[in-house]
Amino acid sequence: VQLQASGGGLVQAGGSLRLSCVAPGSIFGIDVMGWYRQAPGKQRELVATIPSGNGGRIIYADSVKGRFTISRGNAANRVFLQMDSLKPEDTAVYYCYVRTFSSSYWGQGTQVTVSS
Repeated sequence: VQLQASGGGLVQAGGSLRLSCVAPGSIFGIDVMGWYRQAPGKQRELVATIPSGNGGRIIYADSVKGRFTISRGNAANRVFLQMDSLKPEDTAVYYCYVRTFSSSYWGQGTQVTVSS
């Protein structure tokens, strides 16, 4: 099962990018969707997660609060990450993440590069 992520690219510091992710229809019972990232030589870290439905809360890493916004699409299997005021330290491979009540899934990763 493969999550389809897109929207990465090269942008100057202060710029914006919007990441999108679609989970295939074969994934049922989605509980949480979100984004993680991994910079060269570093561990994968949480960027933001958003629950399905009205329960739960949105979580952001402290480093992106006030600059990134996670949202769900009208379809329950879509998640977006609006990234504004990008900094060079945001450079990483960004991975889409889906958690169901029984499993978790990862996308193939999309590269985000922020030049100074």
